Amino acid sequence: MESTPITGLAELNSHLDELIHDPEIPLNAKLFDDVELQLTDANIPSLIGEMLPKLTIILKQFTQDPAVIVSLTIKLLGPVSFTQVLSLASEDSLVQALDSPAPAANILAMTIIHKAAASPGDAAILSLMASLITAFLRRWLAAPAVEVGQKGGKVLGDLLDIDCELPPPPPPSQDLDAMALVLRKSPGQGKLWRRIFGDRTTYFLLLDLISGRHPDTANTHQLSLALGRILRLLPRLAALNFHAVTQSPFTPTPAPVHRTNGYSSGAPAVTPREGEGLLQFAALHMVDKTDRLVHLNLVDFFEAFVSLMRVTDYSAYKVETIKAILREALPADRLLKESLERLPETTIPEEADSLRRWLREILPSEIQVALR
Repeated sequence: MESTPITGLAELNSHLDELIHDPEIPLNAKLFDDVELQLTDANIPSLIGEMLPKLTIILKQFTQDPAVIVSLTIKLLGPVSFTQVLSLASEDSLVQALDSPAPAANILAMTIIHKAAASPGDAAILSLMASLITAFLRRWLAAPAVEVGQKGGKVLGDLLDIDCELPPPPPPSQDLDAMALVLRKSPGQGKLWRRIFGDRTTYFLLLDLISGRHPDTANTHQLSLALGRILRLLPRLAALNFHAVTQSPFTPTPAPVHRTNGYSSGAPAVTPREGEGLLQFAALHMVDKTDRLVHLNLVDFFEAFVSLMRVTDYSAYKVETIKAILREALPADRLLKESLERLPETTIPEEADSLRRWLREILPSEIQVALR
């Protein structure tokens, strides 16, 4: 059975040729939209070979807002694998798209990078592209656009899930949240984890971005966005590989700062303590609690973190690490203490008692918390 002809396809192909010849001509956005609305799983494969190369050329030289072109390109990229895309878009071109001020270009690059989450082998290939990974981390944490930050968090979480060397946990009997957490069906190779958490240059870039030491997050507003993004992702990363985010071989040396934890230049630099990982730094040292919005993000992080840790594999190390974090965090944070006291009331009724028992286990005995 032949597929239904796509109205306007010939006209769009001609328009693409014109844009390749002269990228400054007016863009016919309606023509792009009309064709994109007609694309289906059945007709996309026959269009990829002809249209994707043209769109790639146009995007490399287009100086206007590329949102319309990007939307069509993402639709066509649906069935294309990560390695296939790399034959059309080089690592340098993806870095260029991430560095673009246009959110649509950032989203396109992240969509392509996301394809590496299809298999451990693809994630391992991505881990070799150091400049692409650092450009991705910068754009994820330093993008002013909310949609870019959201996309980046989803992409990085999925990539580190597929790449995680630990065996996937068995599906829980009741907890749907935990079931949705894990994508991988078998252990990954761990190469992307080592690139981000075991490579000094990449890990220190990450710390600089969330400490305000990087120029891209040196202003208060952008730093607040970066902190919110890392805090939303960390509970998932802790569930994937608790040791990787709570231990580090690196002890950063305090460096001159543009703005650290909301304080102006000249304030002492704050870095993780020896042996501690990203989790302890984010939970205990990263946030200036006088910033109300970021403080609320921190409380949300703790709620998600302690709830999720209840349904991950049990270990004495995990319990003692969580206790140590709470022992330091709770005394000076009334808002956090009140939030944890209410937490069993906010969960589904059938999980409330289990959550209360878990909180009693991880809350330090010397800190009085009245669970409801």
